[in-house]
Amino acid sequence: MATEIAATSLSRGPDRGISDNVVLRHDGGVITGISEGAGHGPRSFVIPAFVNAHDHARATASSFGAVGMPLESWILRTALGSPVDPYLTAASALARSAKAGCAAMMVHYTRPSGTMPLLDEAKAIARAASDVGIRMAFALAVRDQNPIVYGDAEPILAELPSDERETIEDLFVRAPMSPKAYIELTDAIAAAIAGPMVDVQLGPAGVQWCSKPLLEAIAENSARTGRRIHMHLLETVYQRAWADRHFLGMVRWLRDIGFLSERLTLAHCIHARPDELEMIAASGARIVTNFSSNMHLRSGLAPIAAAHKCGCAIAVGVDGLALDEDDDILREMRLVQMVHGGLGFKATWTPAELFALAIRNGRRATGAPGSGELSPGNPADYVVIDLDRLDRDRIMPVDPMALLFARGNASLVKEVVVAGKTIARDGACVGVDLPAIEQELRAMYRANAGKLGGFQRMWPSLSERLSGWFEQQLTCE
Repeated sequence: MATEIAATSLSRGPDRGISDNVVLRHDGGVITGISEGAGHGPRSFVIPAFVNAHDHARATASSFGAVGMPLESWILRTALGSPVDPYLTAASALARSAKAGCAAMMVHYTRPSGTMPLLDEAKAIARAASDVGIRMAFALAVRDQNPIVYGDAEPILAELPSDERETIEDLFVRAPMSPKAYIELTDAIAAAIAGPMVDVQLGPAGVQWCSKPLLEAIAENSARTGRRIHMHLLETVYQRAWADRHFLGMVRWLRDIGFLSERLTLAHCIHARPDELEMIAASGARIVTNFSSNMHLRSGLAPIAAAHKCGCAIAVGVDGLALDEDDDILREMRLVQMVHGGLGFKATWTPAELFALAIRNGRRATGAPGSGELSPGNPADYVVIDLDRLDRDRIMPVDPMALLFARGNASLVKEVVVAGKTIARDGACVGVDLPAIEQELRAMYRANAGKLGGFQRMWPSLSERLSGWFEQQLTCE
C-alpha cells in the first residue's frame, strides 16, 4: 500500500542537500517519489536510516562488572553475560538499535549461549531480527587458537588451584572447529536464514585468534562464493605486538592470500600503520570505527581521518559499548565527527559527508540494498526526527544536519521505517515489547550469575595474572 510522509526538511544526500516542505512516497518497501507540498503539522526532519555496522548483539557489559578494563580482560569478564536465551538477548540488542534509528545492524556473533546447536541459535537470532523488523547481517564468529591469551596460557593456568583451572577451561577452552566444518556450518546457516532482510557472512574473530589455514580457507571461500567477511583487526596494543611478532607484515599477508577485498569489513583498525591503511584502501575493504567502545576499553584512538584521506571506506558501529551503553548510533556518529572531523580550518569531511559515507558504507558492510539515499528506487529506510525539539529555539534558519551533529541523540527519533514498515515510534519498538524482554532477561541473568560464583570469586587473581602476561608480552622486545 502506498504511503506518504510529509517532511519540513528532508536530507537527500550530500550532493543533493536538504529539500524543504516535501512529501516522500513509498510503496512495496521502495521510495516511489518526492514532491513539493508538505502540509501543516508537526515539524519533522526526514533522513536516511542509520546503520550499526559492527555489533555483537549481547547484553550490556557494565552490568556484569566489565568496567574500565582493557579488551583482553574484558572479554573474559563478560563470560558472566553469556546469552542465557539467544532469542531474548538478540531481540533486546536489535530492538535497542532499531529504536535508535538503525535500519540495519551487523551481528558478529562472538559468544554463543551453548544452550542449543549453533544452527538453531542462528535461527533464533534471525527470528528476533524478523520480529524487530530490522535488517541484519549475521556472522558466526570463529576462532581456533589463543582462547585465553595470545599465546601459551599454561603459565597462567599452572598457577591456579585445580578447581579454578577447571572453571577457566570449561568457560573458554573449546575443541577448535576445522576450516571445512566452519564453512559448512556457515553454508547451513545461510540456507536456513539468509534472505532479503538477512545477509549471512563469514566471521573470523581476529587474526590472533585464527590460524593461517582457517584464514586461508575463509579467503578462498569468499572469493569463490562472493560471501562477505567481517573481522576485528588490530584493536589493541597487544594485538599489534602479537602481529609484529608472528608476521613480517600481517596486513600484507592478508592481502597476499586474497583476504583483503571489497567483500571485507574490518572493525577497529586502531593500531594499523599508514602502509597498512593504504593496502586496505586499495583492496576496497571497509573499516568500521567504534569510538566509544575504543574509549571504554582503553584501546586507543583510531587513525580514521588518515584512513579516510588515503581512500578507506569508513562506517560507524556501536560494538555494544556506546558512550552511555544505550546503543545511540547518532551520538556515536557525532563523536566520530567531533574527534576525527578535522583540525582548525582543515576539515576531514562535513557532517553531511560523514553521515552519508557512514550510511552508504554501513549498508555495504551489512549487505543492505541501495545507497541509503532518499531517492526514487532506493529502499524506504528512513528516520523521522522531531524538528521542533532539534531546532528548539527557532531564532533563524539553521541547517538541520548541522544541528543534528551539534545536539542530536536518539531521543529525537519519532519514527523509524525499514523496507516501508514502521519498526519504532516515539522511542518504542513496534514488533517486540523491549521493556518486558529486558525485565525477563534481568531475572535470568541474576539467576545465572549465582551459578558462576566461583568465577566471580577468582576474578581478582585471574585479572592480575592476565595483566602480567600481556604487559610482559608487550614489553619483552
